[in-house]
Amino acid sequence: MKIEHIAVYVNDLEKVRNFFMKYLGATSNDGYYNPQTNFRSYFLSFDNGTRLEIMNKPGMSDLPKNLSRTGYAHIAFSVGSKEKVDDLTAVLRADGYEVVSGPRTTGDGYYESCIVAIEQNQIEITI
Repeated sequence: MKIEHIAVYVNDLEKVRNFFMKYLGATSNDGYYNPQTNFRSYFLSFDNGTRLEIMNKPGMSDLPKNLSRTGYAHIAFSVGSKEKVDDLTAVLRADGYEVVSGPRTTGDGYYESCIVAIEQNQIEITI
């Protein structure tokens, strides 16, 4: 069994789509639109076949997202090496994204950094 895809509702589909394409090498489909519900989505694909669906529809609630909360904590992306973790973290920091930890080796042995990137959600960058 494998996870087929992960889906997340976002406010700004184009901004989130561009983030994943620019920084994490995603490719995107042309999008989907349902005119009856105003639902819109994109499927983003990554090198190893992982897919992320980003979605939007009118009237969604958007409550503040504390970093320590129940529910999904982050999405982790493996970039292949310590150097790539360091480099991508530096680029994201320079582009104004908040780095909340790392790059560092965690107590459980991961080399990673965590950033707050898409609408107060954390992205983990790891080897």
